[in-house]
Amino acid sequence: MKKDLEIYIHIPFCVKKCAYCDFLSGPAEQSVQYRYVKRLLQEIQQSEQLAEQYEVSTVFFGGGTPSILPGEWIAEILSALKKIFTFRKDAEITIEVNPGTVDREKLRNYRESGVNRISFGLQSAKNEELRLLGRIHTWEEFLESYRMAREEGFTNINIDLMSALPGQTVESFRETLESVLALQPEHISAYSLIIEEGTPFYDRYEEHPELLPSEEDERQMYYDTKRILQEQGYERYEISNYAKPAYACRHNLGYWDRTDYKGFGLGAASLLSDVRTSNQTELFEYLDGNFSGTEEALTEQAIREEYFFLGLRKTEGVAVGIYQNYYEKLIQRLQMQHLLEEKDGKICLTEKGIDVSNYVLAQFLDE
Repeated sequence: MKKDLEIYIHIPFCVKKCAYCDFLSGPAEQSVQYRYVKRLLQEIQQSEQLAEQYEVSTVFFGGGTPSILPGEWIAEILSALKKIFTFRKDAEITIEVNPGTVDREKLRNYRESGVNRISFGLQSAKNEELRLLGRIHTWEEFLESYRMAREEGFTNINIDLMSALPGQTVESFRETLESVLALQPEHISAYSLIIEEGTPFYDRYEEHPELLPSEEDERQMYYDTKRILQEQGYERYEISNYAKPAYACRHNLGYWDRTDYKGFGLGAASLLSDVRTSNQTELFEYLDGNFSGTEEALTEQAIREEYFFLGLRKTEGVAVGIYQNYYEKLIQRLQMQHLLEEKDGKICLTEKGIDVSNYVLAQFLDE
C-alpha cells in the first residue's frame, strides 16, 4: 500500500518584495519565470522512482506569488505531477494568491486543472496598513479577487491576516477581523508580524519599536483574534490557524504531523523517510539544472524533538506513546506549570501554554 505524500511547489517570483518579507523570492522578467517553470517540470519528471512508493494527498503552490504566473503554466505543472504520481481522489490542492495578480481566466484555469483551495494573502483590510507593508493591492482589489473566486466556484478559501503592524491599533485590527468575517471564508490564518533581520522593516523598526504597537496592544490583538473568530464558529486547530468545521488545511496538518513531503523548486524542502533535504537556493544555478542542495538524515533525537516541537502546535496535541520515557519529567514539570495538559489521551498546550508557546516548544529542543 502506498504511503501519503504531500507536495510543495515553490514559485519564487513576485511583483515586488514586501518590506517585511525574508522568503526566498523576488521580482523577475517573464522570460526568467518561463525558464524556471521548464526546469521545475524537469525536476518533477525525475521523480518516477519516488512516485512508485507514494500517493499524493495534498499539493501546495507557495512563494513568492504563484498567481503571478499565467494560469496555463500552473495547469502544466499539475499535469506533469499527475503523469508521474498517483493522486488521491480527494487530494487537497492549494494555490497562494495575491490580490491584484489574478483575473477570471486564471481562476478558471486553476479550477479546470484541479486546484480546489485558494489562500489569499490579504494581511489587512486597511489600505494605509497595506501601503506600509509594501503590498501591491488595496482592500477593494482584494474584494474583487475574492468575489471572482467565489463566482468561479471556489468553496474552500483561506485569508491570511497579520497583526502588530506599523500604525495598527487594537481598533483597526478589530475592524479588519470584522470586515473579513463578513465574507465568511472557510479558513483564516492570523499571524503576528515578526521583524526579520535583512528586511527593510528590520532597518526601519529594530531601533524604533515605538513605531510599532505596544506589547500590550499586540497581546490584545492576539486575544481579540481568538475570541472574535471562535464566536463566529471558527475552530482554532493550530496556534495561528482557524477554520470552519472540516476546513482545516490538510497540507499544513501534514507538516505538523511529520507526513512525508516532497518539495519542488528553488530552495524547496523535503522530508522523506526521516531524511530532510533542501534544494539549490541560487536561482541561476537552479535554472542551469543544478537542483540539489543539502541533505540530512535525522537522528532519533531530532525525530523525537520534531514530533513535539511541531505536533504541539496543533490544539489537539500529540500522543506521547513511545516517547513517554524520554520526556516524562519535562511533561510533568510543564503540567505543574499549567502549560501542558492531558486531554482525550493526548498531551496538548493549555490556553496559558499557547500564550507562551515559543517557550514551551523550545523545552523539547533543550532536553
